[in-house]
Amino acid sequence: MVQKPALHPAFSASTTGAIPIWFVTAKSHAAVTTKLGTRERAFAKSAGFEGKAGQYLPLPGSDGEVAAVLFGLDAADDPKRDLFLAGRLASLLPSGAYRFANEPHDARLAALGFALSGYSFGRYRKGSAPKAKLALPGSLDAKELGRIADAVGLARDLINTPSNDLGPAELEAEARAVAKKFGAKFSVTSGAKLQKEFPLIHAVGAGSPRAPRLIDFTWGKAGDPKVTLVGKGVCFDTGGLDIKPDSAMLNMKKDMGGAATALALAQMLMDAKARVRLRVLVPAVENSISGTSFRPRDVFKSRAGLTVEIGNTDAEGRLILADALALADEEKPELMLDFATLTGAARVALGPDVAPFFTDDDGLAGDLMKYARTENDPLWRLPLWSPYDAMLDSKIADMNNVGSTGQAGAITAALFLRRFVKSTKSWAHFDVFAWSASARPGRPEGGDLHAARALYALLMEKYG
Repeated sequence: MVQKPALHPAFSASTTGAIPIWFVTAKSHAAVTTKLGTRERAFAKSAGFEGKAGQYLPLPGSDGEVAAVLFGLDAADDPKRDLFLAGRLASLLPSGAYRFANEPHDARLAALGFALSGYSFGRYRKGSAPKAKLALPGSLDAKELGRIADAVGLARDLINTPSNDLGPAELEAEARAVAKKFGAKFSVTSGAKLQKEFPLIHAVGAGSPRAPRLIDFTWGKAGDPKVTLVGKGVCFDTGGLDIKPDSAMLNMKKDMGGAATALALAQMLMDAKARVRLRVLVPAVENSISGTSFRPRDVFKSRAGLTVEIGNTDAEGRLILADALALADEEKPELMLDFATLTGAARVALGPDVAPFFTDDDGLAGDLMKYARTENDPLWRLPLWSPYDAMLDSKIADMNNVGSTGQAGAITAALFLRRFVKSTKSWAHFDVFAWSASARPGRPEGGDLHAARALYALLMEKYG
């Protein structure tokens, strides 16, 4: 007997008895409320309900229980509308099952926002999970929405876990669990072999008693298109000998957000049985301070053979990615994507919500922008401006790991990485924030997943 996949806990299996949610806007609320009973219309009027965005009103029935719900949305043509706004209902609604009585602007994203809003990080204290459940309309794929919500939850859990409980070894264990679940082939390189074959990864992790390693797993049929995901796994970043100030170090448990992004995207693709030969590479390190830490002006020979002068030990993410990208490039994948919480310059340029990406593939860039819109997963292309390559010049090595001027930091970091991608057909680099500083519908405060949902949609369209 084939067992049905478990339903995500935010969703209800049946619409029977589900309480209707009526979505309205400031313009439509008068027309929508005509569909309610006389008692409910009178209650809404006396309560001063106007259909403003985010406005919520439960309507009592004759038995005193909730008979229906009114919820305000942004106008359909409002460029600032939040397609996850309906997710706010997850924390507002009392216990019970609910259904959409009419269409929100995007029912799929409204349902996903509902599921994502119900997330809580409960490793260290018991949270209060939402008691309301959403009965999905038949037009929506509950399994697909659950798959995405589960992957977002995986990434959030990893990013939210403090580094004392998530060092390189623990990140390896988490990656191994994801790989094992889907029968992927898993390997790890560490110790003397890491130092010999991946010198930059070893150098960055040399200052910590928690040994660095390169996590590597593959899944899928050998003859399918090769898609490789590379995620920065810096489990904590002090900045090294170029130490960060305390304010900049406070959230550095999230510096493995690139690894969490790669693992979440990989989980979605494997669970959906995408027709790809998937490879996931995670260089996992802790950038710490000790007598064995790498130093400013040190020079290391990378896996690709290029020598790198260390201009700043706090630009460590690009170093570990460089060796991983060089390894990935050796098998000439059709598509390679890397993810990293790489630069503060990216946040200065685009803020916390919009993840910049870099690619020389115009077709890929166009597709990414399309799916960023349809998935409510904002991305924006920044240029791989080749004249800035000169900023990475070194007088004693092939390159420096930081730009010479302090300007265009996100671009020079991407240009540094591009030097290690030679044979891959198409490559894109994502400079993610992996964090929500304040709670919003679908995006609780804390660790978060950026870029992966848009990429999942794109990859399933291409390889699903």
